[in-house]
Amino acid sequence: MNNFNFYSPTYFVFGKERENEAGKYIKRFNGTRVLIHYGSGSVIKSGLLQRVKKSLTENGIYFTELGGVVPNPRSGLVYTGIELCKKDKIDFILAVGGGSVIDSAKAIALGAEYDGDFWDFYCGKRIEKALPVATILTLTAAGSEGSMGTVITHENGMLKRAANHDVLRPVFSILNPELTCSLPAYQTACGAIDMMAHVMERYFTNTQNVEITDRLAEGILLTIIKEAPIALANPSNYEARANLMWAGMVAHNDTCGVGRDSDWSSHQMEHELSGLYDVAHGAGLAVMFPAWMKYVMNHDIMRFAQFAVRVWGCEMNFQQPEETALQGIQRYEEFAKSLGMPIRFAELGAKAEDIPFMVKTLGLGENTMGSFVKLTEEDVKKIYELAV
Repeated sequence: MNNFNFYSPTYFVFGKERENEAGKYIKRFNGTRVLIHYGSGSVIKSGLLQRVKKSLTENGIYFTELGGVVPNPRSGLVYTGIELCKKDKIDFILAVGGGSVIDSAKAIALGAEYDGDFWDFYCGKRIEKALPVATILTLTAAGSEGSMGTVITHENGMLKRAANHDVLRPVFSILNPELTCSLPAYQTACGAIDMMAHVMERYFTNTQNVEITDRLAEGILLTIIKEAPIALANPSNYEARANLMWAGMVAHNDTCGVGRDSDWSSHQMEHELSGLYDVAHGAGLAVMFPAWMKYVMNHDIMRFAQFAVRVWGCEMNFQQPEETALQGIQRYEEFAKSLGMPIRFAELGAKAEDIPFMVKTLGLGENTMGSFVKLTEEDVKKIYELAV
């Protein structure tokens, strides 16, 4: 196990109707002038936004609001939010929505405390400070409610890039599983695959002797495999929604990633896919992850065999462990399909002729990406081709 530092300061408020306490917690964390950031009509139609504003008003908190976040959140709205925060002297951002809303809020929080272009931080500039962000989660998927990360798509070139720093971890997050019961089945399924990908990016590692985090990762995966079909079959099942909601958080706050190297090349390749075609992140991951696994599995066949046995219940073939590994990958694909997810380019509307463009926009050049196996541009091209 590697040396590590782990700092996860988010205060979690979990359970039914807890969104009605938003104002109390904003006061607790010293917010006085709040930007409420959200997506489209669902938070309005459900009455959630009105309940949140009522809570802030009852606690004497000034607020303004900015809606309009879309999946794969765009830079244009981020720039609008930054300008609004600076003009209105906002000192706290409350994101009401899923990962896209939270990621957009984090980007605004960065830009509001910076004199330059917020996109600098998505191009490698060191992050030092940001406005505090809190969340009220409505979609279990991205894990942004507990993570240090944010992903934004810049409309100039449709480049999808990430920024990460502990100052971007929400100061508090309100998690009410009831708020996810009305989600369309497709979004629920995309969320389940996204959560699994967050775990698997950490699970496939070259770090040895990491049994504790292996077992944590496997437990999260088994929970998602059990609970996602229940939530799809009975969308109002509170216990399934609750287990998925907490699984999504621990999948990405790095609880199961400490002390080990992580990979993230599947995410990087998917970012080019969803940036170009504007597909749901989880759907893109359902296509890219098995292609990556098939390409790299021989680097450590026993880790993939372990994944097959412990997560998917496959029988270990010690004489031919590659058969066990492939069976595990196949069962992952079958599970994704059972949720209604795509597993090939054509199902996403993606085209093989666009592969050279996606490889180019990754910007690797002579460099490599990934940790489990360091991938060159030629490797990436072949992985995309496996996904066709």
